[in-house]
Amino acid sequence: MLVLETVLKIRREFAAGKAMKAIARDLHLSRKVVRKAIRDASLPEDMARVTAAVRGAHGRIDALVLNAGISEAAALEDETPDHFDRLFDVNVRGAVFGLQAALSAMGDGSSVVLVGSIAGSAGVPSYGTYAATKAALRSYARTWTAELAPRGIRVNVVAPGPTDTAMMASVPEAIRAALIAPIPFGRMALPAEVASAALFLLSHEASFIAGIELCVDGGMRQV
Repeated sequence: MLVLETVLKIRREFAAGKAMKAIARDLHLSRKVVRKAIRDASLPEDMARVTAAVRGAHGRIDALVLNAGISEAAALEDETPDHFDRLFDVNVRGAVFGLQAALSAMGDGSSVVLVGSIAGSAGVPSYGTYAATKAALRSYARTWTAELAPRGIRVNVVAPGPTDTAMMASVPEAIRAALIAPIPFGRMALPAEVASAALFLLSHEASFIAGIELCVDGGMRQV
Protein backbone atom coordinates (compact mmCIF):
# COMPACT_ATOMS: atom_id res chain seq x y z
CA MET A 1 0.00 0.00 0.00
CA LEU A 2 1.42 3.34 -1.05
CA VAL A 3 0.48 6.11 1.33
CA LEU A 4 1.02 9.77 0.53
CA GLU A 5 0.85 11.61 3.83
CA THR A 6 0.87 15.39 3.93
CA VAL A 7 2.34 15.98 7.35
CA LEU A 8 3.62 19.51 6.92
CA LYS A 9 3.21 22.07 9.66
CA ILE A 10 3.05 25.15 7.49
CA ARG A 11 5.23 28.18 8.30
CA ARG A 12 7.13 26.26 10.98
CA GLU A 13 10.53 25.64 9.45
CA PHE A 14 11.72 22.97 11.87
CA ALA A 15 8.53 20.91 11.68
CA ALA A 16 8.33 21.32 7.92
CA GLY A 17 11.91 20.11 7.56
CA LYS A 18 11.16 17.01 9.61
CA ALA A 19 8.00 16.40 7.58
CA MET A 20 9.88 16.66 4.28
CA LYS A 21 12.47 14.18 5.53
CA ALA A 22 9.74 11.74 6.59
CA ILE A 23 7.87 12.05 3.29
CA ALA A 24 11.05 11.55 1.30
CA ARG A 25 11.97 8.46 3.33
CA ASP A 26 8.52 6.88 3.19
CA LEU A 27 8.02 7.52 -0.53
CA HIS A 28 11.58 6.71 -1.56
CA LEU A 29 12.00 10.15 -3.09
CA SER A 30 14.93 12.51 -2.64
CA ARG A 31 14.46 15.34 -0.15
CA LYS A 32 15.30 17.71 -2.99
CA VAL A 33 12.29 16.47 -4.97
CA VAL A 34 9.96 16.81 -1.98
CA ARG A 35 11.31 20.24 -1.01
CA LYS A 36 10.85 21.48 -4.56
CA ALA A 37 7.34 20.05 -4.77
CA ILE A 38 5.84 21.32 -1.51
CA ARG A 39 6.21 24.84 -0.22
CA ASP A 40 2.71 25.37 1.15
CA ALA A 41 -0.01 22.72 1.45
CA SER A 42 -2.64 25.41 0.89
CA LEU A 43 -1.41 26.00 -2.68
CA PRO A 44 -3.00 23.73 -5.31
CA GLU A 45 0.07 23.96 -7.53
CA ASP A 46 2.29 22.62 -4.74
CA MET A 47 -0.04 19.70 -4.10
CA ALA A 48 -0.14 18.98 -7.83
CA ARG A 49 3.66 18.91 -7.95
CA VAL A 50 4.03 16.41 -5.11
CA THR A 51 1.32 14.21 -6.63
CA ALA A 52 3.17 14.26 -9.94
CA ALA A 53 6.41 13.36 -8.17
CA VAL A 54 4.81 10.39 -6.41
CA ARG A 55 3.05 9.25 -9.55
CA GLY A 56 6.29 9.44 -11.51
CA ALA A 57 8.11 7.36 -8.89
CA HIS A 58 5.40 4.83 -8.03
CA GLY A 59 2.71 4.98 -10.71
CA ARG A 60 -0.29 5.48 -8.46
CA ILE A 61 -1.57 6.35 -5.00
CA ASP A 62 -3.54 3.63 -3.22
CA ALA A 63 -4.15 5.44 0.06
CA LEU A 64 -4.04 9.09 1.02
CA VAL A 65 -3.86 10.73 4.44
CA LEU A 66 -4.48 14.47 4.49
CA ASN A 67 -3.05 15.67 7.76
CA ALA A 68 -1.56 19.14 7.14
CA GLY A 69 -2.95 21.52 9.72
CA ILE A 70 -2.34 24.31 12.18
CA SER A 71 -4.06 25.30 15.41
CA GLU A 72 -3.99 28.82 16.78
CA ALA A 73 -6.23 30.33 19.45
CA ALA A 74 -8.40 33.40 18.87
CA ALA A 75 -11.62 34.26 20.68
CA LEU A 76 -14.36 35.91 18.64
CA GLU A 77 -13.44 39.41 19.76
CA ASP A 78 -9.80 38.77 18.83
CA GLU A 79 -10.41 37.08 15.46
CA THR A 80 -8.78 38.71 12.45
CA PRO A 81 -9.19 38.10 8.71
CA ASP A 82 -5.55 37.00 8.55
CA HIS A 83 -5.97 34.42 11.32
CA PHE A 84 -9.21 33.13 9.83
CA ASP A 85 -7.75 32.83 6.33
CA ARG A 86 -4.56 31.18 7.59
CA LEU A 87 -6.41 28.38 9.36
CA PHE A 88 -8.89 27.76 6.56
CA ASP A 89 -6.16 27.93 3.91
CA VAL A 90 -4.09 25.18 5.48
CA ASN A 91 -6.69 23.05 7.24
CA VAL A 92 -9.44 23.10 4.63
CA ARG A 93 -8.14 24.50 1.35
CA GLY A 94 -5.10 22.22 1.61
CA ALA A 95 -7.28 19.13 2.01
CA VAL A 96 -9.68 20.09 -0.78
CA PHE A 97 -7.04 20.77 -3.38
CA GLY A 98 -4.72 18.07 -2.07
CA LEU A 99 -7.36 15.44 -2.76
CA GLN A 100 -8.29 17.07 -6.05
CA ALA A 101 -4.67 16.88 -7.17
CA ALA A 102 -4.33 13.27 -6.06
CA LEU A 103 -7.53 11.95 -7.66
CA SER A 104 -6.00 11.49 -11.10
CA ALA A 105 -3.32 9.26 -9.57
CA MET A 106 -5.74 7.24 -7.42
CA GLY A 107 -7.16 4.00 -8.74
CA ASP A 108 -10.68 2.73 -8.20
CA GLY A 109 -11.01 1.25 -4.73
CA SER A 110 -8.48 3.61 -3.15
CA SER A 111 -9.03 5.11 0.28
CA VAL A 112 -8.68 8.53 1.88
CA VAL A 113 -8.40 9.58 5.51
CA LEU A 114 -8.84 13.18 6.61
CA VAL A 115 -7.40 14.05 10.02
CA GLY A 116 -10.04 16.00 11.88
CA SER A 117 -10.47 16.64 15.58
CA ILE A 118 -13.09 16.11 18.24
CA ALA A 119 -13.00 19.92 18.50
CA GLY A 120 -15.04 19.93 15.30
CA SER A 121 -18.11 18.73 17.21
CA ALA A 122 -17.65 20.75 20.39
CA GLY A 123 -17.64 24.34 21.54
CA VAL A 124 -14.06 25.12 22.52
CA PRO A 125 -13.55 28.70 23.75
CA SER A 126 -10.90 30.59 21.75
CA TYR A 127 -10.70 27.80 19.17
CA GLY A 128 -13.87 28.48 17.21
CA THR A 129 -12.15 28.96 13.88
CA TYR A 130 -9.94 25.91 14.33
CA ALA A 131 -13.00 23.85 15.29
CA ALA A 132 -14.86 25.17 12.24
CA THR A 133 -12.08 23.98 9.94
CA LYS A 134 -12.33 20.49 11.39
CA ALA A 135 -16.13 20.53 11.11
CA ALA A 136 -15.68 21.45 7.45
CA LEU A 137 -13.54 18.35 6.89
CA ARG A 138 -16.25 16.23 8.48
CA SER A 139 -18.78 17.68 6.06
CA TYR A 140 -16.50 17.17 3.06
CA ALA A 141 -16.01 13.52 4.01
CA ARG A 142 -19.75 12.95 3.69
CA THR A 143 -19.96 14.76 0.34
CA TRP A 144 -16.84 13.14 -1.11
CA THR A 145 -18.08 9.72 -0.05
CA ALA A 146 -21.20 10.29 -2.18
CA GLU A 147 -19.25 11.78 -5.08
CA LEU A 148 -16.49 9.16 -5.20
CA ALA A 149 -18.55 6.06 -4.40
CA PRO A 150 -18.96 5.20 -8.11
CA ARG A 151 -15.18 4.71 -8.20
CA GLY A 152 -15.17 2.74 -4.96
CA ILE A 153 -13.03 5.40 -3.26
CA ARG A 154 -13.74 5.56 0.47
CA VAL A 155 -13.33 8.78 2.45
CA ASN A 156 -13.30 8.77 6.25
CA VAL A 157 -12.19 11.01 9.09
CA VAL A 158 -9.99 10.22 12.08
CA ALA A 159 -10.77 12.65 14.89
CA PRO A 160 -8.20 12.61 17.70
CA GLY A 161 -8.71 14.09 21.10
CA PRO A 162 -5.76 15.44 23.11
CA THR A 163 -2.69 13.56 21.89
CA ASP A 164 0.66 13.23 23.63
CA THR A 165 2.83 14.58 20.81
CA ALA A 166 6.24 16.21 21.11
CA MET A 167 4.51 19.58 20.84
CA MET A 168 2.26 18.70 23.76
CA ALA A 169 5.31 17.94 25.91
CA SER A 170 6.00 21.68 26.22
CA VAL A 171 2.52 22.43 27.56
CA PRO A 172 2.46 23.32 31.27
CA GLU A 173 1.46 20.47 33.54
CA ALA A 174 -1.64 22.29 34.80
CA ILE A 175 -2.98 22.60 31.26
CA ARG A 176 -2.13 18.97 30.51
CA ALA A 177 -4.05 17.92 33.62
CA ALA A 178 -7.06 19.99 32.56
CA LEU A 179 -7.02 18.35 29.12
CA ILE A 180 -6.80 14.85 30.61
CA ALA A 181 -9.48 15.39 33.28
CA PRO A 182 -12.51 14.78 30.99
CA ILE A 183 -10.99 11.67 29.36
CA PRO A 184 -12.47 8.52 30.95
CA PHE A 185 -9.25 6.57 30.32
CA GLY A 186 -7.29 9.16 32.28
CA ARG A 187 -4.60 9.88 29.72
CA MET A 188 -3.98 11.39 26.30
CA ALA A 189 -3.89 9.37 23.10
CA LEU A 190 -0.54 8.18 21.85
CA PRO A 191 0.38 9.24 18.29
CA ALA A 192 0.67 5.57 17.35
CA GLU A 193 -2.93 4.99 18.43
CA VAL A 194 -4.16 7.73 16.11
CA ALA A 195 -1.99 6.34 13.30
CA SER A 196 -3.37 2.84 13.87
CA ALA A 197 -6.93 4.13 13.53
CA ALA A 198 -6.04 5.84 10.25
CA LEU A 199 -4.30 2.71 8.98
CA PHE A 200 -7.37 0.62 9.78
CA LEU A 201 -9.62 2.96 7.79
CA LEU A 202 -7.22 2.84 4.86
CA SER A 203 -7.02 -0.95 4.91
CA HIS A 204 -9.12 -3.65 3.26
CA GLU A 205 -10.44 -4.56 6.73
CA ALA A 206 -12.48 -1.33 6.49
CA SER A 207 -13.64 -1.98 2.92
CA PHE A 208 -17.32 -1.25 3.71
CA ILE A 209 -16.71 1.72 6.01
CA ALA A 210 -17.20 5.07 4.30
CA GLY A 211 -18.08 8.60 5.35
CA ILE A 212 -17.57 8.07 9.07
CA GLU A 213 -15.71 9.99 11.76
CA LEU A 214 -13.70 7.66 13.99
CA CYS A 215 -12.92 9.38 17.27
CA VAL A 216 -9.66 8.44 18.99
CA ASP A 217 -10.29 10.23 22.26
CA GLY A 218 -10.49 7.67 25.05
CA GLY A 219 -14.23 8.36 25.31
CA MET A 220 -13.81 12.11 25.90
CA ARG A 221 -16.65 13.13 23.57
CA GLN A 222 -18.60 9.91 23.80
CA VAL A 223 -19.72 9.74 27.43
